[in-house]
Amino acid sequence: MSVLITGASAGFGAAACRFMVEKGFHVIGAARRMDKLQQLRAELGERFLPLAMDVSDFTSVDSALSGLPESFAEIELLVNNAGLALGLEPAHQAQFADWLQMINTNIIGLTYLTRQILPQMVAKKRGHIINIGSIAGTYPYPGGNVYGASKAYVKQFSRNLRADLAGTHVRVSNIEPGLCGDTEFSNVRFKGDDERAEKLYANVEYIRPEDIAEMIWWIYSRPAHVNINSVEVMPTAQSCAALNVYRE
Repeated sequence: MSVLITGASAGFGAAACRFMVEKGFHVIGAARRMDKLQQLRAELGERFLPLAMDVSDFTSVDSALSGLPESFAEIELLVNNAGLALGLEPAHQAQFADWLQMINTNIIGLTYLTRQILPQMVAKKRGHIINIGSIAGTYPYPGGNVYGASKAYVKQFSRNLRADLAGTHVRVSNIEPGLCGDTEFSNVRFKGDDERAEKLYANVEYIRPEDIAEMIWWIYSRPAHVNINSVEVMPTAQSCAALNVYRE
């Protein structure tokens, strides 16, 4: 049995790969940046399989899955971690190309890969899908527009998978993190403006990738009769903002 983790080249994905290998699993780390994956391979050894995959490209997904070696081919846990936010502009100023990339990755890519993996889980009457959502799927904020909408999709898709998979013994969970540091999330969102990204985390004890990796393990390691539907997690320093009122 193996674990497939997307977005494995950094952040949550890389931390989850390390954690699951330490727990004795064969782990497939999928991402676009093969150089980063090869570095993980050098660190983690033969239990880790680097896999070049762009979840937003159906051909890339199909090719990657079809070439899995036998020892990694039976996927017990799929962690849909690949995703991104681009820009923080209001909707009328946002770049449509950014919106499209978020939709193709966060929604279509996640959905397509899930559909490719599900049949083998259902046939074996075992398996677990853990989606990495976001509190942005619940709490709107200025500039969140399509990113927040994409994570709301992940929330509802997870819930509807649970409805469809009743009786199959396949579990589905959604982790919804808040402010997380030590990842490339904000650097990507701000398109390489590292100084702007760093300001978000100044003087804050934020969630770390290792926290999410441990949470993935905890959710997966519950008894087979227990399904953790969703977990919303924020750093202690973060809370829900008051509703904004605009006054003339």
